[in-house]
Amino acid sequence: QVHLVESGGGLVQAGGSLRLSCAASGPTLSSYAVGWFRQAPGKARESVAAISRNSITTYYANSVKGRFTISRDIGKNTVYLQMNGLRPEDTALYYCATGAHSFTTAQAMYPYWGQGTQVTVSS
Repeated sequence: QVHLVESGGGLVQAGGSLRLSCAASGPTLSSYAVGWFRQAPGKARESVAAISRNSITTYYANSVKGRFTISRDIGKNTVYLQMNGLRPEDTALYYCATGAHSFTTAQAMYPYWGQGTQVTVSS
């Protein structure tokens, strides 16, 4: 069982930056792929970014490519999502998820989820 806690969300003006953290307790995150997802009001949850177990492979949704960066700190058992150039359309509840042994962006393949952290971008 992996327990995930997201942090780092908040209110920021358009063009600003935030760094989200996903801290894990239990098995090390380096055993699994990790994904970041988001859900805006009235919309389905979508994949934002993902990183493979060995951190060699990453994925970014087209809407965030070039602005967001996913990374790991193995020693801290934490995965980060650096978000630069934020836009109002990035406003959403952001979740991290893990437990997938293979690299994937499919939500159904991630059994462990955090509670989410709210990101609000004002125009």
